[in-house]
Amino acid sequence: MHRRATGGPASPQGWASPHPKTALEGWFVLLLDLEDFAPRDRVEAFHHAMTDNSVPNEILHEESETGISARIEGWRVGGLDLFDMRSTGLEVRRTARHVRHHRDRPVVSVSLQTRGIHRAEQAGTQLTLGPQDICVFHELAPRTYGWSGPGASQALTFDTEHLGLPVDTVTRASVRLRSSPVHDLLLGHLRSLFQAPGRLETDPGAGALANATTDLVRALLTSAAHDDDDMRAREAMDDCLATRIMAYARRHLTDPDLGPERIAAAHAISKRQLYVVLARAGIRLEQWLIAERLEAACRLLATPRHAVLPVSAVAARCGFTSPSHFTRRFRAAYGTTPSEWRRHRTRPTDR
Repeated sequence: MHRRATGGPASPQGWASPHPKTALEGWFVLLLDLEDFAPRDRVEAFHHAMTDNSVPNEILHEESETGISARIEGWRVGGLDLFDMRSTGLEVRRTARHVRHHRDRPVVSVSLQTRGIHRAEQAGTQLTLGPQDICVFHELAPRTYGWSGPGASQALTFDTEHLGLPVDTVTRASVRLRSSPVHDLLLGHLRSLFQAPGRLETDPGAGALANATTDLVRALLTSAAHDDDDMRAREAMDDCLATRIMAYARRHLTDPDLGPERIAAAHAISKRQLYVVLARAGIRLEQWLIAERLEAACRLLATPRHAVLPVSAVAARCGFTSPSHFTRRFRAAYGTTPSEWRRHRTRPTDR
């Protein structure tokens, strides 16, 4: 038995962006908890909470002995909206009539099923989705989505203009995502985003992380929607590979043996292909590695708790095998020695 209502449900499945004025503040937001409402008021509360900037849908809530329940949390990470939703069974139907009433800036949602078996139908294809699947919806395409019994999902939404893919490409890809070699890569990446989204919100790298995530989603959709020999698919795969390479290098910056041979081997490509992919992204590997290591050294030198750490130790921690080489590179980049730079950065402010 279901209870029916119409309105705009929450973004965990790309249905709408609830309460944008609070969801975009830059910290954790509890968007909805139906435990705060009496059982008889929960259907109305669910839909009332989602009316701001909503996207029309038809929603059917599954009745249960304990009544309807839902909890939705949100974060903003470098321009991406992240949502975590847990609820009793429901089904969301978005028809062509609903699509005609879309908002000015529609979104594409990418979600993971973290509890229960989810069901979806779009482009005439029925999908059964579990924890090893990624689900994608374009706001401008009709679809049905839901689950029976307790269920949960985690989702991100992407502005369609920023993603830069037409509706038909997203829709065609959405029913064959597992055909792409990018699927499992993105699956692991999305899972990692939800391990500590609150910390990511305030991280200086949040903007770059959001851009890299968008690149990966674009690569998956382009790859899944097109044939292997399609030029757009190859370009998207190269863009994705460059992002993966840079992410890998940043994780291993402190390793002194990090170099083109190791990076190429880690990504199952030749050293020549490595340079070709990075050149297309405008990156010169050796110079980029040195610049990243020098930035890491600057952060260490300016941190009070590392004030007693010798410069040679800072060099080693940042992947430089020779202290003299580190000092030469540092002076060439910043016009001063590491020791002088540290004294300047940690000198007490005159009063």
